[in-house]
Amino acid sequence: MNFIAMDFETANRQPDSACSLAIVAVRNDKIVNNFYTLIDPQSEFNYWNTRINGITSTMVATAPTFAQVWPHIAALFSTDQLVAAHNAKFDIRVLQSTLQRYQIEPPHFLTIDTVKTSRKLYPQLPNHKLDTVSKYLQIELNNHHNALADTYACANILLTQEQQFGPDTIKKLVTLV
Repeated sequence: MNFIAMDFETANRQPDSACSLAIVAVRNDKIVNNFYTLIDPQSEFNYWNTRINGITSTMVATAPTFAQVWPHIAALFSTDQLVAAHNAKFDIRVLQSTLQRYQIEPPHFLTIDTVKTSRKLYPQLPNHKLDTVSKYLQIELNNHHNALADTYACANILLTQEQQFGPDTIKKLVTLV
């Protein structure tokens, strides 16, 4: 299986306030590369978001804006590229809203949500949060709400699901954004 996993953290409740992004590339069922960056969201930080993800305005003071990051990652988002995220609705909304903020045309790409796959494949779990699914599948998640740690967990969840249930089961859960 070939795909990328992504995760955003935000500065506040607004979806266009991305303050960090991580991407993990998977080729032939192996994690082969990763990308992580802090992002200057050019907006206010909310106490609650900072409490969850640990990112402050001071930490992103010299970070690039998302408009500066996008040219480096844009090629990863195409109609022939599968993008995985845990609670993909949130991460896709952050991506699309942030692109819209900078007047960048949002791409179309294939996506799979490991919350949805986990609900379908592990209905016995009490919930399908990233830490719950990771623990159930014995996948390491040491720094929850760090975008890179969360992205590795998401990638490993999807790889484990493919191994347990087969690629055909996983392909049925892919959608186009």
